[in-house]
Amino acid sequence: MGQTALKKQNPNTVNGVAVDELFKTIDAVKKTPVVAKFKFRASNQWLDGGHNRTTIRNFYGTQQEHARSRSFVLDADEPPVLLGEDRAPNPVEYALTALAACVTSSIVYHAAAKGIRIRSMESRLEGDIDLQGFLGIRDDVPRGYKEIRMYFKIDADAPPEKLEEIVRLGPTYSPVYDTITRAVPVKVQLEN
Repeated sequence: MGQTALKKQNPNTVNGVAVDELFKTIDAVKKTPVVAKFKFRASNQWLDGGHNRTTIRNFYGTQQEHARSRSFVLDADEPPVLLGEDRAPNPVEYALTALAACVTSSIVYHAAAKGIRIRSMESRLEGDIDLQGFLGIRDDVPRGYKEIRMYFKIDADAPPEKLEEIVRLGPTYSPVYDTITRAVPVKVQLEN
């Protein structure tokens, strides 16, 4: 079904978000909080050097398993300067991608809930990493990003102060932003 047909079926669609359905979901979660518990999964296989492949398919949520009709396959590699063959983005670039996508989605959904129509939106991210940490040269240097900066350009039917508000709501409600900025326990173990 095309986007035009969807809009005809649901006239209360803002930014591609069915606003009535969004509020029904919020009400359902308020009434039965257990339906909000989700578990996402990814399987990874090392291929060669810095090249590895992640497959994403099913997930758990709303108290049931959800089987997608297809798998999503994401390759990762390193650029030649980092001894890879540049077959795909590297993992820290995927971290920027996940952050950009999640904050963008949060902005879009919250803007839709407030009735703010976005005509276009772009973001640009950059992050600083010092390889001395990753290479084990210095223990006092973080292995990951020291800082990440996000810049948004938004063309919408809202005054600048409303755009500032929805840009603040993006990271406030973004699961990826929260994961990156909060110390999240990650358990790593050898599987038998």
